[in-house]
Amino acid sequence: MKYKIFGKSGLRVSELSLGAMTFGEGVEWSSDKETCKKMFDIYTDAGGNFIDTANVYRGGDSEKLVADFIYNNRDYYVLATKYVFNMNPKDPNSGGSHRKNMVQSVEKSLKRLNTDYIDLYWVHRYDPNTPDEELMRGLDDLIRQGKILYVGISDAPAWWVSQVNVLAELKCWSQFIGLQIEYNLLERTIERELLPMAEHFGLGLAAWSPLASGILTGKYNKKEASENKRLDTAKFKEVSKENLEIAATVVDMANETGKSPAQIALNWVRQKSKLVVPIIGARTIEQLQDNIGCLEFELSEEQMKKLNDASEIDLGFPTTFLNRTYDFMMGEKEIIK
Repeated sequence: MKYKIFGKSGLRVSELSLGAMTFGEGVEWSSDKETCKKMFDIYTDAGGNFIDTANVYRGGDSEKLVADFIYNNRDYYVLATKYVFNMNPKDPNSGGSHRKNMVQSVEKSLKRLNTDYIDLYWVHRYDPNTPDEELMRGLDDLIRQGKILYVGISDAPAWWVSQVNVLAELKCWSQFIGLQIEYNLLERTIERELLPMAEHFGLGLAAWSPLASGILTGKYNKKEASENKRLDTAKFKEVSKENLEIAATVVDMANETGKSPAQIALNWVRQKSKLVVPIIGARTIEQLQDNIGCLEFELSEEQMKKLNDASEIDLGFPTTFLNRTYDFMMGEKEIIK
C-alpha cells in the first residue's frame, strides 16, 4: 500500500483502513479470533497500518483482539478507537460525549487495548447534549496528558464540525483532524455539505460501509437471494429497486474489466476524493484479499462517469442554485483563480 497524510496532521496512514467491527464472535457477520488474526496478518503484510475499532464493537472484545494482534509491534500501527455509545444501559453517564464518559471510556479502552496511548480517538457520533466547549477542551486535555494523539469526529453534521473546529482553533485547543462517515455509491448525500466541508478544511475522510452492507457486491441481485433474506442481511442500507440497479451497473463493469464488484465499488470511493480512506470490514479471508486487490488498478474517467451517472443524486439548494447562477453572476468576464 501507499500512504497518505491524514487530514490536518502529519500522520501517515495506509490508503485502506482495516475495520475491526467484525472482530469477535456473537453475530452472524462477525469472525472468530483465528480468522481475525489471519485477516490482520494479510492486511499488515500488504502494508496496512491503520486499524479502526470502537469500545462498543462486540462489547469490547474487538479492542481486546486488536490488542493481541498489535502487541509485538504497537508503535507501527495507527490505532483508532471510539467512544460515545452507551456501554452500560443501567448507568445514564455511560453514554454521550461529555467529560465523565470521555475519561471513563478512554481509560477502559487503554486497558482493553493494552497500550499507553491511542493514536486517533474518534467521537463516535454527534451528541447535542454536551456543550461544545466541554467536548473540545476535554479532548484537548487527553492529548496534553499523552493518552491520545489526535481526535476525529464520526457521524456529525457539517455545520457543527465547522463550528467546533473554529472554536478549538480560537481557544488554541486541538482540532478534529478527520471525519468518519458513510460513503458509497448508494450513499452520496455527503456530497451536499460534508464532503465539501472536509475538502475545504483539509479533514481526512474515513469512509465506512464503502460496499453498502454488501449490496454493491451484487449478491442481492442474484435470483436465489429472497426478499426476506435481503432485508435481514442488509443491516444499514435498504435493498430497493434503485439500489439494485446501481449494483447491477457495478456488476456489469466488473464483468467487463475482469475485476470483482467489490473492487470496482471501492475504487469509486477511493478516486472520488484524495482525502478518502475506505474502511474495509471483511468477514472472511477471501473477502479481505479481494478488497485489497482494488489497489492494483484504477478506474478510468469514463468508468467513473458511468458510475457517477448511475448513482447521481440531487445536491439540492443552495448548491444546485449556485451552480446554475454562477455564470450569470460573473457576467462575460472570466475570473482567474
